[in-house]
Amino acid sequence: MAIAVICGHDGDVYSPLTGAIRSDLCIPQLPCPFPSEVNAHADRVNRESFAWLAASGMLDEQGTIEDFRRAEIGWLTARTNPTVPPDMLRLLNDWYNWLFAFDDAFAESARTGGRAGPISRAIPRLLSVLDEPDPRPGDDLFVQALRDLRFRVGRCSSPEQFDRWRTTVKEYLFAQVWEAANREADIVPGLGDYLVMRRITGATYTCLALIDVAGGYRVPADVWHHPDVQALRDIACDLIGWDNDLLSYAKERGSDRARHNLVTVIMEHAGCSTQSAMDEVARMHAGSIDSFAARKAAVERWAGTAEVRSFVTGLEHWVRGHIEFSTRSSRYQAL
Repeated sequence: MAIAVICGHDGDVYSPLTGAIRSDLCIPQLPCPFPSEVNAHADRVNRESFAWLAASGMLDEQGTIEDFRRAEIGWLTARTNPTVPPDMLRLLNDWYNWLFAFDDAFAESARTGGRAGPISRAIPRLLSVLDEPDPRPGDDLFVQALRDLRFRVGRCSSPEQFDRWRTTVKEYLFAQVWEAANREADIVPGLGDYLVMRRITGATYTCLALIDVAGGYRVPADVWHHPDVQALRDIACDLIGWDNDLLSYAKERGSDRARHNLVTVIMEHAGCSTQSAMDEVARMHAGSIDSFAARKAAVERWAGTAEVRSFVTGLEHWVRGHIEFSTRSSRYQAL
């Protein structure tokens, strides 16, 4: 699979998906051998989940509400989870919408994104609703919505599955403090630190933890923690994060210097041009696709259940579905 990008005059990039000049750079192709599928319930669930988000109050400005309507986050859910039933698709869609809304309100907000303090002070209330059996959400709209999602995830998951999800959510929340501290200190993180934290800051682990929950099966603990399966989760998370950085760079570089973007990190610490950094991200993508294939082959040599194979396929759907969504959504277009 190749991203549909046409290089125009003087290196400009023309996207046939938007009909607009997106940047002065050529976005490298991201070959991906995994299947491209879409959930049959995508349109309805997208509408219902957006209505839930708009009614929640987490989007406090009409312009923000319209941005989310145009972004159609439901199609990310549908492309990354093409086989789950509609009730599970709706739960996933609401969770993804919560993550994007939280990201915009805190991590990307002009008021709070550059200061570690406000995010740090918001975390205890969010942790309380993840941990308490009967939490009191107070008047914080994000806490209220997270409380609702916490109970919904708990009702359809085993205690072990729920704990996996809850742990990854906690890691994601604390990672936002790291990003805010970097902005506050005007720091572009080093490559090693960034590669470790990028797996967490994008909240991808929180989504991968729900693959078997939404699919109606359970990956046993010994399989979940097997080195091959752990490696596949990590590689998928890397691919999703790096691809997102590459595809969103043209838009992100217009604000915050795209500080938390692999393209910027490579440029800053390798002293290379933007185009060279983008090409390096594409090479990293290709190498990780090969690594995923090798680990998948290793899993197939010992995996004896359909649940393991279904989970690996779920990871593949996430990698490919994310690319498909990102090349189409207004959220990542530099207009």
